[in-house]
Amino acid sequence: MEEVGKIWMNGKLVPFKDAKVHVLTHALHYSTSIFEGIRCYNTPNGSAIFRLPEHVDRFFKSAKLYSMKMQFSKQEISDGIIQTVKASKLKECYIRPLAYYGYGTMGLTPTQNKVDASISCWEWKMGESKAGKFSGAKCKVSSWVKIDSRSQPMQAKAASNYANAALARMEALENGYDEAIMLNLHGKIAEGSAENIFIVKDDIIQTPPLSAGGLEGITRDSVIQIIEENGGFVIERDLERDDLYAADEVFMTGTAAEVKSVTQIDKVKIGKGKMGNITKALQKSFTDVVMGKDERFLPWLTYI
Repeated sequence: MEEVGKIWMNGKLVPFKDAKVHVLTHALHYSTSIFEGIRCYNTPNGSAIFRLPEHVDRFFKSAKLYSMKMQFSKQEISDGIIQTVKASKLKECYIRPLAYYGYGTMGLTPTQNKVDASISCWEWKMGESKAGKFSGAKCKVSSWVKIDSRSQPMQAKAASNYANAALARMEALENGYDEAIMLNLHGKIAEGSAENIFIVKDDIIQTPPLSAGGLEGITRDSVIQIIEENGGFVIERDLERDDLYAADEVFMTGTAAEVKSVTQIDKVKIGKGKMGNITKALQKSFTDVVMGKDERFLPWLTYI
């Protein structure tokens, strides 16, 4: 990672290399941290952060679900995000707000410790999403089951949730795939390791309900709203593994992934084995939105 700009730590911008925590920070030992992933795009009208208020709202919702007493208000975090992006000098970047139980008392109970916060950003590279953008990603249905709300709050974007997802992602990569798809404890489709999932069958777009165990993705919500504004609709229903294999198209959505095509699941070719027309159209529509070319969605952009 190229170290550019500064990192916001508890209200102060510090040099990238000096943004450090103590080895006994509670979150390092017990995964007691929550975070967001946000994109800033280099639009024709300048750099713009995509759906900043919604990301900050979810950040604070996650904190509440983990009984975190935040030192900062939503406005202070929003301002900190903008300050950090400006300090980076990057026109386009990935932004990572993080809140975590810090250094203090060790032991399982974190609530005696102060909740620290940081905001980092770095140059965005397509990386793992590249296949889904062009040729289509190959996915493996994971042998790891998606944890659910009986274990911990699934609508919190918490580090602990992603330990489960990381196992699924690593298993997929080790087996020659690009990404994992996770089933819930009932065998229904939940989501990818870090993306929501949609299928298209007979021109009908479907996605699992949030009750299946997926995160309430902001890109998921954006894509659904774009589809509806364009005169279409999305059906939310429990999806079986069979539904994936029999689909005409499959695509995933996420802050990092945006809209990416899936053309193979396990050893099964999806549709014609190439990106479908609906997925391709949604990719273009989403790009138009984040680039400020669709006036209907300009309120989603915070220009800096």
